[in-house]
Amino acid sequence: MSLGRGPFAYGDRVQLTGPKGRLSTVTLREGGELHSHHGVLRHADIVGQPDGSVLVNSHGSEYLALRPLLRDFVMSMPRGAAIVYPKDAAQILAQADVFPGCVVVEAGVGSGALSLWLLRAIGPTGRLVSFERRGEFADVARANVETFLGESPASWQIVEGDLAEELPRAVEQASVDRVVLDMLAPWECIDVAADALVPGGVLVCYVATATQLSRVAEYLRATGAFTDPESSETMVRGWHVEGLAVRPDHRMVAHTGFLISARRLAPGAVPPDVRRRALKKPSYADEDVEVWTPGAVGDREITDKNLRKRVREAQRAADAKLREAGGSESDQSPA
Repeated sequence: MSLGRGPFAYGDRVQLTGPKGRLSTVTLREGGELHSHHGVLRHADIVGQPDGSVLVNSHGSEYLALRPLLRDFVMSMPRGAAIVYPKDAAQILAQADVFPGCVVVEAGVGSGALSLWLLRAIGPTGRLVSFERRGEFADVARANVETFLGESPASWQIVEGDLAEELPRAVEQASVDRVVLDMLAPWECIDVAADALVPGGVLVCYVATATQLSRVAEYLRATGAFTDPESSETMVRGWHVEGLAVRPDHRMVAHTGFLISARRLAPGAVPPDVRRRALKKPSYADEDVEVWTPGAVGDREITDKNLRKRVREAQRAADAKLREAGGSESDQSPA
């Protein structure tokens, strides 16, 4: 297996674009073949070719071979839970200012999409601690990370359980640089996140609805432990550019979620520009909690049967990747 550059080798994942733009992603293995009604493309014909090559199958059909980018992988990998889209993952990395060597806490891990982006950003010297309540989701995330990276990195730890209960046991107080909360009720975990963050550390919450956004913002202000929160959403609109025919695409990736971020203050610090809000009544009532349930925000619960299927798919992909990686290493070892 190669390290993301150079000629293709056994163990590499390859994205093949065939006739009519049809995409197929394969893991190269000895004796492997891609079969379609357009013919057969042998994996052996791909091995040794440079990234970006055009290959011809048994019926003369052409295929463009490229290593899939991380954004390609996360959009097609098996999912136990909804993923953080690449456009939002990029903003999380930027707003949280994740850097090599950074210590990051994330919850929940979902299907591992954001975990992959964070692992790439922190590098081998960093540390990522991911929390997930559901063991099945954690299994899917582990398998997806192993499939893409070829291993489970030493810099990554998954803790199964509730963040509010497990975080104080998993990390020391004031030892975490960044906390990313992707959950239904992040305000329930803000207090323990504040204890874990270093002064100046960044908290980023990813929420689906405006009511969630409002409650997180008011809770952050009420703690007195953070700077005034900043909120945003990201929309991406592609453009069709062909000669003088330049126009926006008919479709765009619009609302997927809101990001709200704030920085941890030093203990006892009060910013000079803080505006005290003397509200005459609470900003939300108990009955408002109903609009934050998974069903109300459009979060479709995955069935146990479907989830078990996703776990099996992800684990098969990870096992195949690890087998091919092990085989390539043994093939290259000296006699």
